[in-house]
Amino acid sequence: MDDASLKEECLESRQLLDGKLLKVFADTVRLPDGRSGHREWIRHPGAVAVIAHRPGEDRVVLVRQYRYPIGKAVWELPAGKLDPGEEVEACGRRELREETGWHAGAFTRALPLLPCIGYSNEIIHILYTTELKAGEASLDHGEFLHTRDFSVSELRRMVDMGEIEDAKTLVGLFWLFRQLDRTAP
Repeated sequence: MDDASLKEECLESRQLLDGKLLKVFADTVRLPDGRSGHREWIRHPGAVAVIAHRPGEDRVVLVRQYRYPIGKAVWELPAGKLDPGEEVEACGRRELREETGWHAGAFTRALPLLPCIGYSNEIIHILYTTELKAGEASLDHGEFLHTRDFSVSELRRMVDMGEIEDAKTLVGLFWLFRQLDRTAP
């Protein structure tokens, strides 16, 4: 495959929104056939989600948070955006501690997720940890959520019943289920 034959070149970029979190652009691009096209896209700082698994008890920590754009609360992996210059693991450690109170030891990088490739450059780095120590949550100003841990069997049922809808959480849980199924006797 020749990916170079698919590349689009930016001819002009106009910033439409300079938000606190998101930057929105309207670009004119040169298409592979030489014609021009229009692309609207969002620059996102990136994020980290954490699969916090306690294998001895076979439990995973999730948070329930109201998400304004969809108008309801959903179960999610603890997650948050990367601060400027912040390393992925530092962000995962910080978000897990702030949202749930759990302190993590070592992380394994599970996988990167590109959730909205048609209109955003966002990358969600999904991390996995089994080294957990309980502590107190310290939510950011304006952040409200509930924390709960679920057994893996409960999570499998919740996924099957459509009770978990968040994409990063589904991808992270499918990764976990696959790891567990590989090591099952």
